[in-house]
Amino acid sequence: MLTRLSLRLRIFLFFALIALGGSALVIAGLTIGYLRLGEAHALNSFVIAGAVAVFAIGGLTTWIWVLFDEHVARPVERLAADLRARAHSDVDQAIDPAVARYLGDLAPAADAVAANLTETRNAMALAVGRETARLTTEKTRLETLLAEVPDGVMFCTPHHTIALYNGHTRDILGESDALGLGRPVSGLLRMGPILQAYDRLTASGSDEGTDILVTTKAGARLLEARLRLLRLEGQETEGAGYALTLRDVTADLQVQAERAYLLNHLLERLEGTLPALPESEEKSTLAALVAETATRKAKTDTKWWPMEALTAEDLGAGLAARLERKGVPLACDLGMTRLRCDGFAMTRMLERLALDWTNAGAKTLTLTIASEGADTAVLSLEAEGAAPAGAQLDGWLATPLSPGLSGFAASDVLLSHGTRLTVEPAGPGRHALRLNLPLAEPRAAGPTRVVMYDFDLLNAEIPEDLAVAALKSLSFVIFDTETTGLNPQVDEVCQIAAVRVVNGRIIEGEDFDMLVNPGRRIPAASTAVHHITDEMVADAPPVTEALRRFHAFAEGAVLVAHNAPFDMSFLRRREAEIGKRFDQPILDTVLCSAILYGQSAEHTLDALCDRLHIRIPEAARHTAIGDAIGTAEAFRKMIPMLEAADLPNLEALIKAFDRHSRLIEHLN
Repeated sequence: MLTRLSLRLRIFLFFALIALGGSALVIAGLTIGYLRLGEAHALNSFVIAGAVAVFAIGGLTTWIWVLFDEHVARPVERLAADLRARAHSDVDQAIDPAVARYLGDLAPAADAVAANLTETRNAMALAVGRETARLTTEKTRLETLLAEVPDGVMFCTPHHTIALYNGHTRDILGESDALGLGRPVSGLLRMGPILQAYDRLTASGSDEGTDILVTTKAGARLLEARLRLLRLEGQETEGAGYALTLRDVTADLQVQAERAYLLNHLLERLEGTLPALPESEEKSTLAALVAETATRKAKTDTKWWPMEALTAEDLGAGLAARLERKGVPLACDLGMTRLRCDGFAMTRMLERLALDWTNAGAKTLTLTIASEGADTAVLSLEAEGAAPAGAQLDGWLATPLSPGLSGFAASDVLLSHGTRLTVEPAGPGRHALRLNLPLAEPRAAGPTRVVMYDFDLLNAEIPEDLAVAALKSLSFVIFDTETTGLNPQVDEVCQIAAVRVVNGRIIEGEDFDMLVNPGRRIPAASTAVHHITDEMVADAPPVTEALRRFHAFAEGAVLVAHNAPFDMSFLRRREAEIGKRFDQPILDTVLCSAILYGQSAEHTLDALCDRLHIRIPEAARHTAIGDAIGTAEAFRKMIPMLEAADLPNLEALIKAFDRHSRLIEHLN
């Protein structure tokens, strides 16, 4: 309860309690004295003495309280109010120290805190302003880049509304009233392929994009699109937005389809005519030409149509879901075989065939897949019932797949996939509709979504004389080698790795890591350190090729290594053979450590990493790439430390190196 009272009232109550307590003690003492004295005539004297004492204590306490209130309580409340004003409003004037002149250093200390708060607030506002300006500049640059991308680009929300689009999107989709921020994508495009691809990527959690073919609602133009989920770091796949890149391929696909149709028709006519021709050299030549043309054509049958890589299981799941909504059950016996096909068009074609066949009396539909060769799979739609007749099957294939693809039938899907539909028996009372589909190429190794940028480089001004350039403005290549031994005259490099440091940060994805065939056996003692064996480097590039490639990677950058003279001796020994010179500046993190921590400190890479709280995974320790990353992290952290030590550029740092060069001589 007392905490709710003001400071001055609490101090007043404190002194009032002192006065009451003192008065009570005086009265108690006088009472005890009177009782011991036992004389009635002394009562008046004790009463007078007690009253005088009580009033004296009360007066003294009041006087002290007034002084305390005037010089302590009220100044403390005033300081608190002044601090609150500076903490929560834009007051920035100094606190008057005369307000609390009897409180010692409290007023100057409060003024220092307030001044520091004001400086911090101003610095933060300045930093926020700079960062806002930087982000605005980067936003403008990104807008410029998106505006110049030759394809249409749309960023869409999980609810399939437009959050961003560029000018080329308007060019592709036309001046449509349905195009606008916050407007649904369904007002512009037919959503079937988009929804199918989005649901598949969301369910699988894939970071890969997928190629699809979509049609516009107005004009039924064909667009080649690529859909990729847009996930923030740590965000679940479910609920992620997506990016759509669009390219109008209507005219191109019409031309390609017409060419494919004419070539197919020509080959079919020739194949039908050849048996009726009399045997002759011309017939043999024509037959060989037809066979060669058909073989070469087959390799390009699916190259001109936008395709995606998807698993047979995903294809079957999409088809089964569509048929289930129409009351047609489908059993799937499919695996994770990756097919290259237009998933939406193939699903629609199989759906059309399954529905037409069911209406003709087929039952117990099953979709299976089997491998045929190294690059082809056979997809089979099997059912109980009579096989469709030729004319009946032709009618199914000629039926448009959907209102949005009015000019696109199942026969066009077969044409675009370079395949044919055949009817074959599949057991007692069962038949199968079969078609060959190409297998998807293996996934490329490495990251599939990488954008490397540093807009600060656009404004960087590097002087022609690197010696006077600020360390933080330079580009560095931090490297490390593993060797067959410690003698640069006879031993060779068996691994070399490097990373880049630009603008004070390690550039992920721009690294160099290569095993090297040293042209000699690797001693067991060396293998025990770096774990590189003769078998591992048997098919690796030779030393000269590896160093040529490393020279290209490091060209134009300052080289940095831990105990650089050792590594550089292996590189420079081969300069004449590779026809290149490593003539850029060389920095050594051993000497940087000696400058910052003194020569008496330990300067191994492990010791340096411990001091700078850098952790190299044990599995990567004593590998070239692991040590290069550790050295890069250490050097990156030492750059501001060197600048603080009045070594802001290469010239000053190299002069400091000269004073510590005996440390390197000791290490070697």
